[in-house]
This record gives sequence, C-alpha cells and structure tokens, in this order.
Amino acid sequence: MKLYADRAPTAIRQLLTDVLVAAWVYAWVRLGMTVFDLIQKLAVPGQKLEGAGNGLAENLNSAGDKIKGVPGVPDSVAAPFANAADAATSLANAGRDQQEIVDDLAWTLSVVLVVVPVALVILFWLPLRIRWMRRAGSAARLRGATAGRDLLALRALATQPIGKLVKLDPEIAARWRRGDSAAVEALARLELRSLGLRGWTPPDPAEARQELDLRK
Repeated sequence: MKLYADRAPTAIRQLLTDVLVAAWVYAWVRLGMTVFDLIQKLAVPGQKLEGAGNGLAENLNSAGDKIKGVPGVPDSVAAPFANAADAATSLANAGRDQQEIVDDLAWTLSVVLVVVPVALVILFWLPLRIRWMRRAGSAARLRGATAGRDLLALRALATQPIGKLVKLDPEIAARWRRGDSAAVEALARLELRSLGLRGWTPPDPAEARQELDLRK
C-alpha cells in the first residue's frame, strides 16, 4: 500500500489531513485528561469529610472505651460516645460515597470526550484513507505493465465521473471497446491522476486529448 500520492499537491493535502486528524485526536485526549483532573478535584471535600469522620469516630470510641474502664461508672454513660462515633462513621461513609460518585463521573465524561471523536475518525476518515492506500497501491503496481493499464482503463470507465470521460473523448468508451491503445492509455492516466499518481508519460489532459484526436 502507498501512504501518500506521487503528485505534490495531493501528497501535501494528504499529509496536512493526517496531521490535522492526529492533532484532533490528541486535542480530545488532552481535553479528556484535563476534564478528568478537574472533576477529580471535586472529590477533595469528600476526602476531607471521610478523614474527619474517621478521626472523630476513632476518638469517640476511644473515649467511650476509657469511660467503660472506670470502676463504678455504668455503661450507659459511655453510650452517647458510641452513638456519636456511629454518626461520625456515617459521615465518613458519606464522604467516601461522594468520592466514588465523583470518580465515576470523571471517568464517564473523560471517556466520552475521547471515545466520540476517535470513533468519528475510525468510522469516517480511516476507511477512506485505507481505501485510497489500497487503490493507489494496486494502481502503482499495475501502471508499469500493458495488461495493468487495461485494468486501470476499465476501472476509470467504471468509476470516473462522466464529465471527465467526455472531456477525454465523447467516444472514449467505444474506442476502448475497439481496443484503441491510445484510448486505453488515456483512461489509465486519468485513473492514475485521480489517485494523485504519476503515469509512465506526462499526464497532461491536453496532450492526451490531442493524442486521441490524432488516432481517430
């Protein structure tokens, strides 16, 4: 397969398109990473809440255990500390839940920001690029042989716009059916030009038309 055309204008256009597509993908990846980092900052309050809740629960449980260890002090005195510790644990759990929600949101948004643009490239640009590479590679292999030029001429008749075919010669199809070598070569050159490839002769449309006229 050929990566780029032989003709400078087509090759430059392809190169610029490839660079723009790469820049497009890179920009969306960077944007996804930036959005991920920004959303993750929303988890900081949850982290502080979890830390404060766990610390408070630990201190209250420790205080309750100490009170229970005092001789003659009933366990009911330590009960409020245990209840407060449970409330602090619930507070810590709320902070942990908030972090999980923020983390899920960050991953979801960042993945969507990256996947959608990349999917557009894969679904629309990449198939066209690969199709050209295959066609150009096949045409480049065929252009050096007479039988290959026949195939290129046939493909030109099947795929090229009618306006371009008529510009070569209104009777180009009839002349191809008669096996006119000038018509075959003109069609083959047209197919190669459409792919941005050079032929075996200077691909000048005026010269091709003049050559066809002389062969009539």
